[in-house]
Amino acid sequence: MHLTDREWWGIIHGMGLGALFLLAFAGGLAGLYSLRPGLLTQEGISERMRRLQVGTWGMALIAWLTVFTGTWIVYPWYRADTGTCATSAGPGCGAKFTLLSDPGTADWHNFAMEWKEHVAWIAPLLATAVAFAVTYYGASLVKHQGVRKALMVFFTLAFAVAGIAGAMGAFITKAAPVH
Repeated sequence: MHLTDREWWGIIHGMGLGALFLLAFAGGLAGLYSLRPGLLTQEGISERMRRLQVGTWGMALIAWLTVFTGTWIVYPWYRADTGTCATSAGPGCGAKFTLLSDPGTADWHNFAMEWKEHVAWIAPLLATAVAFAVTYYGASLVKHQGVRKALMVFFTLAFAVAGIAGAMGAFITKAAPVH
């Protein structure tokens, strides 16, 4: 099997970074959930905090890498225009023009790609905010259960936004692959 450079970048952006994001989310959420009073010793709290800080910062970094590769590497290929695309989609035209040329697939661009372009940026912002708060509060998160629960909500929102963007990307790629 031969993959083009664009296909490799699509794999790195979607499947590679996406899989790492899933793993980081699962570990981070489990870490936040487990910081409950009465369940941990002081030694256990220290050990979990190191892992939680690494995991949340890892998720934030992965989220940033995902939106950067999507925005500045994959997306320009999606919207490629050779100058003839405004009148008809064809060879040399990006997936955007393929989607927009058919009323049955235009919503994949008008809604799904707009989500990916704009709303998906919320995921790394939320993940970074959670990582910062985990670092700021540290072991005292065990005492600040309201903050811990709020961080779990923000962490889950980051995951949901990224998950929706990932699903939209998979559907867009199925409807109009980037060539």
